[in-house]
Amino acid sequence: MSTTLISAARVITPGTVLEPGWVEIRSGQVSAVEAGPPPREPDVSFPEGTLAPGFIDAHIHGGGGFSFNDPDPAAAAVGIAAVHLEHGTTTLMASLVTAPLAELETAVAALAGLVEDGVLAGIHLEGPWLSPSHRGAHTKELLRLPDPASIDRLMLAGRGAVRMVTLAPELDGGLAAIRQITGHGAVAAIGHTGAGYDLAREAIAAGATVGTHVFNAMRPLHHREPGPALALLEDPTVFAEVIADGVHLHPSLVRFITGSPARAVFVTDAMAAACASEGTYRLGGLEVQVANGEARLASNGAIAGSVLTLDAAVRHAVNHAGIPLADAVRSASQNPADMLGLADVGRLEPGKRADVVVLDAGLEVVATMKSGKWRRQT
Repeated sequence: MSTTLISAARVITPGTVLEPGWVEIRSGQVSAVEAGPPPREPDVSFPEGTLAPGFIDAHIHGGGGFSFNDPDPAAAAVGIAAVHLEHGTTTLMASLVTAPLAELETAVAALAGLVEDGVLAGIHLEGPWLSPSHRGAHTKELLRLPDPASIDRLMLAGRGAVRMVTLAPELDGGLAAIRQITGHGAVAAIGHTGAGYDLAREAIAAGATVGTHVFNAMRPLHHREPGPALALLEDPTVFAEVIADGVHLHPSLVRFITGSPARAVFVTDAMAAACASEGTYRLGGLEVQVANGEARLASNGAIAGSVLTLDAAVRHAVNHAGIPLADAVRSASQNPADMLGLADVGRLEPGKRADVVVLDAGLEVVATMKSGKWRRQT
């Protein structure tokens, strides 16, 4: 049985940072993680590098010019996964924006096969059950109330592959929808919402465990009506999505959320222009202009996703928000794994899948391993 021994200046584990440390890979799994010099000559050494768990993107719409809402979402998924793998993302969800119900059903059914094959970790429905007043880059005319029939229709189309659903709990039937979604075994997320503090607390009590890109596309914080963000961030049972790109949130808020009782989860919310040239794109049915590293609706200038990659999110969190590297890595790996219930990824520890990202001193990705195989080495 072949093994691969990797040594590095530091290894980020769930409990501590080993400086130096080494990781042994056997049959596509981590077989050992220890501090100090390796027990034999390593097969690969990164004397100035950091070994971290492969990144997990729980909220991503596209990249490399592809979108999960493309007419052939399965083909698009392969391209999206490939370009984000170059940036250390070894596990990703397929996030779908609001579209006609029949189109969503077709896309969900097509993507379910890739979930079953292990190409994707699951499907994230961001819509169509969102607030028209906080719709962001979602087509207003296609938003709808979360009726039981439409929820069942999309969940069943996924054959268990729909792992997370974002909805606005203030909509008629919103709290019941949360219970219905979690009854299907999926994670319910609060987002694109005008809910107040008390209703957000009710939604959490009903089973919601995630705040979708907290502070963005939701009622803002106010001293007399705190809104949903405070309800989400003060609850240690909640995971709070963070788009750490310097556009969606001020660095101080990235630092604040990462230090809150809620568990921070770095996501990209990336659209097709990530890892592609700037210009004109479409997100769902809306035209998006991408320039100067920002994606905005052509109609009103509202932020329309991002061109972020998770390695860039980690760098931003460390270099601009002052977050310790281990905490930033945890927000891009361990926390999203826990949020989605992914038991075999997100940590460098024995028994986990051998997904590894190697960062240099500038936190740039220099190598990526998935399931024990190098997919990128420079």
